[in-house]
Amino acid sequence: MLKHLVDYAEKQRLPGPGFGPKAARWAICFSEDGRFLSVIEIGDVESKRNPGREFMWAPDLSQSELVSGPADEKRCHFLIESADVVALHVRDEPDERVLMKHDYFLRLLRGVSEIMPELAAVADALADSDTLAQVREQLGEQGARDTDKVTIRCGDSFPVAEDRWHAWWRQFRASLASEDEDAVFFCDLITGDAVVPAATHPKISGLASVGGQPSGSSLVSFDKDAFTSYGLDQSANCAVSEATATAYCSALNHLLQHNSRRLGNMMLVHWFKERVPAEDNPLPFLIGTDEEHELNAQERARELLEAIHTGERPDLGQNYFYAMTMSGTGGRVMVRDWIEGQFETLLANVLMWFGDLEIVHRRGGGYAPPPKFMAVIGATVRDLGDAPAPFINSMLRSALHGDPIPRAAMAKALQRVRLDIIGDETPNHARMGLLRAYHVRNSRMRGDDVMSEATTPYLNEQHPSAAYHCGRLMAMLAGLQRRALGDVGAGVVQRYYAAASTTPALVLGRLTRTSQFHLNKLDPGLAHWYESKIGEVYGRLGDDIPKTLTPEEQSLFALGYYQQLVDLRTSKKTTEDAEGESKDE
Repeated sequence: MLKHLVDYAEKQRLPGPGFGPKAARWAICFSEDGRFLSVIEIGDVESKRNPGREFMWAPDLSQSELVSGPADEKRCHFLIESADVVALHVRDEPDERVLMKHDYFLRLLRGVSEIMPELAAVADALADSDTLAQVREQLGEQGARDTDKVTIRCGDSFPVAEDRWHAWWRQFRASLASEDEDAVFFCDLITGDAVVPAATHPKISGLASVGGQPSGSSLVSFDKDAFTSYGLDQSANCAVSEATATAYCSALNHLLQHNSRRLGNMMLVHWFKERVPAEDNPLPFLIGTDEEHELNAQERARELLEAIHTGERPDLGQNYFYAMTMSGTGGRVMVRDWIEGQFETLLANVLMWFGDLEIVHRRGGGYAPPPKFMAVIGATVRDLGDAPAPFINSMLRSALHGDPIPRAAMAKALQRVRLDIIGDETPNHARMGLLRAYHVRNSRMRGDDVMSEATTPYLNEQHPSAAYHCGRLMAMLAGLQRRALGDVGAGVVQRYYAAASTTPALVLGRLTRTSQFHLNKLDPGLAHWYESKIGEVYGRLGDDIPKTLTPEEQSLFALGYYQQLVDLRTSKKTTEDAEGESKDE
């Protein structure tokens, strides 16, 4: 996993040690000869909460580097710092700490002057009290706070966006590190090189919404005795160099910022070994927005898979995908799952996921639209926030890796379906599709092709399960009552569905006998139609109506009920014709 993250960092040319992405909201503008010109806001200036302009390769000192100087020195960052440090922009008089950091900032500007002489002129201007007063006045007029990040602009360019100072900065950081004559070399677990391991690793940001710290969480940390071995301290237990540690952290931070999705209480990041055009990425097909679904995700995935098989897209056929789910737990990153595989396999699994979830639309006339991944998760709970991360993770593995659908998914969906039916709520396509997918996929993986092929998206009158036909019978009896009595409030379904779906032999026989009363209220043609349909279902059941049903069988009962109900709705014209023929006679 870490090796793939390091490879990603190299391909994306992400910042190495001593560099990192930083945003500045304000720019203090100078002429090339060091005259102060103005203060301007940069970034998304139309936004009420302008985060500022991001500079990918901004200079960055670690916390240990910032605090390890001599007592008479207060270090600060280079080129991007807070307004109080750069311009002494504070409400009252600046304290000694701020003044010392301001002096250090100017010292850094002068230190790079051999390479960028314009920065020495800027340092002289920022050392002048009159110039500082002008800068502070303009910062105040524009509403800048003392903690807002500020950078420098010389002429038309931002020095922080250039690379002329990079080599100097690397040498400067090296001068801050004290030589350790007793340093021990270890084998870097990622590169295999002999290195002095980094004592601590950078933090991972972007997990605050899923349990992490706002200041960042550690993916690799050993801050308890139980986490150490062989007398090693801190990250020597996972020996990687500073450059390697920075690379994997930069990669993960970049993915969280630019290519992540929140799924419940965890984050999903994914990437590919080689670049994949956005329109060919299968993950948005699965977890995308409604607009993305309008592009017919299934058809696009099918086209890509066909292109791989015919050799039209060898770039995709030889590619690999990587996916990682994680949450934060205090100061640590919790990796919940790691999935990798061929791009072709990912496409096939996404297509299989959609295919297994196919279900007839509740109004008939075709299949329901394919549900988004989180809609499937939402089909199992009352509120999406109630879905636990481990459950979401196991469902994601089913979708991406082709694993069996967890039994818990079937049980949760079945409970919600039962409540919908008893409460006379509109059937939920994702719930019904999930019940079907559970049986189709898990039967297929057990080698039970009969059950897998028989559990179709639409009504199958030849289904091998007695429980399925019990559900069909329940739908027929409920439809018969509605045609005979109209809306009578709590009908057969509301009163008897729960009992019929668990103990069908006890309930369905009694309801069938009662149905004779309802048949007598219908016109002969319509009564004959219902009688023959009910007889057909009994013909499939025979004399052996199950006494009790397991949860799996109850889900087939629900599926049979739903599909028969849809079939009755689409057969309305047939029943009307039967009724019309009766009147003609």
